[in-house]
Amino acid sequence: MAQLGNLERDVMERVWAAPSPVTVREVHEALTERDLAYTTVMTVLDRLAKKGIVNRVRDGRAYRYVAAATKDQLVADLMREALDGAGAEAERTAALVRFVDQATPDEAAAIRKALEELENKP
Repeated sequence: MAQLGNLERDVMERVWAAPSPVTVREVHEALTERDLAYTTVMTVLDRLAKKGIVNRVRDGRAYRYVAAATKDQLVADLMREALDGAGAEAERTAALVRFVDQATPDEAAAIRKALEELENKP
């Protein structure tokens, strides 16, 4: 799963925020802060579908789009890809240590809690 560009991120924010699968028109209308052509939004959603980031289902002559994963799942997958690309075990460990070193106190607490929960899993 590739990293998202700015426009892809904006489109995905609208998809994630929607309570149900959305049409191109609904996403286009929600992107009020950008002056985009309808076809641009359609192209972005098509690319996101090809990347597997959204799923599309036929609804009459149009498609409806829904996120293939939650935002936190997508971010975790991107982090995993980056870590996998770090190379050997030593480089991966160094990258993890640097990441944790840059964490805010709240983020560090969340990491500690997640590790504790994993250790206590049956």
